[in-house]
Amino acid sequence: MIETRTRTGHLIDTDQLSREEMEALFERAGAIRRSPDSHRGRYEGRFAANLFFEPSTRTRLSFEVAERKLGMEVLRLDEGSSSSVKGESFYDTLRTLSSVGVEVAVIRHTGGGLLAEMAGRSPGIALVNGGEGEGGHPTQALLDLFTLHRHFGTLSGLRVAIVGDLRHSRVARSNLQALREFGARPVLSGPEPMRDPALEKDFPYLPMDEALRQADAVMMLRIQLERHREKLITSPADYRRQFGLTPERLERMPAHGVILHPGPVNRGVEIDGELVEHPRSKIFEQMENGVWIRMAVLERAIEGGL
Repeated sequence: MIETRTRTGHLIDTDQLSREEMEALFERAGAIRRSPDSHRGRYEGRFAANLFFEPSTRTRLSFEVAERKLGMEVLRLDEGSSSSVKGESFYDTLRTLSSVGVEVAVIRHTGGGLLAEMAGRSPGIALVNGGEGEGGHPTQALLDLFTLHRHFGTLSGLRVAIVGDLRHSRVARSNLQALREFGARPVLSGPEPMRDPALEKDFPYLPMDEALRQADAVMMLRIQLERHREKLITSPADYRRQFGLTPERLERMPAHGVILHPGPVNRGVEIDGELVEHPRSKIFEQMENGVWIRMAVLERAIEGGL
């Protein structure tokens, strides 16, 4: 299955990519970043479809900018405009897109496992996961690691603290898989009701202050309120007091430590507003790097690999 996905350019999650494949994506993204005009219009007249059945700002816009920089024609579908409201299966929607000439579909939806199932059925179109339920978000993980790699020069041995709503975070899952492949040393921290025993089988959980003291980078996760089935925090102020990244907590990190956040940022909750644009923050650099990484991912999807 993984060999088929790699050959056809599908990107379902980071666990399907080897270290060498991720390094190739980083190298390609770096080349595009250094010389963006040389890649402009490469796929003029070719079609991509963005199927976003869940709200998104950063991922949707980042993919659309990446697609347009490559010269692609972009089709947008959401749940309301898709024939799924008439009972059409998701597979038939993908087959329809393939039949009319679409070569790659970027998909975000609330379920889990659907993209792997569709890839296994060979829908005739390259599938790129733009965020799948609580499962995975591979392009976010790739842009996070690309950002860290550009800053530190290596990921091997890097100590990364992932803090926050672990139980509901697809970003955490995809990042942990990729960080492990590079030999990094991630640790977890967050509120007791948001811990994930499945993740803790492979990665250590530490109290937040201890996690920060040893972190080369801290990745603050958004509270996934839309996925909570019960009340998990007493108030935003209480969450900030216990697990928010404040200037005082930043001082506990090594002086070289940097801040990441996948967005959207809840200023004054998981991170204080003054730290979002702090000199040690990489948050907006992550967003910029997302365009270059997604251009590389789209090239891989069209070409069937790099």
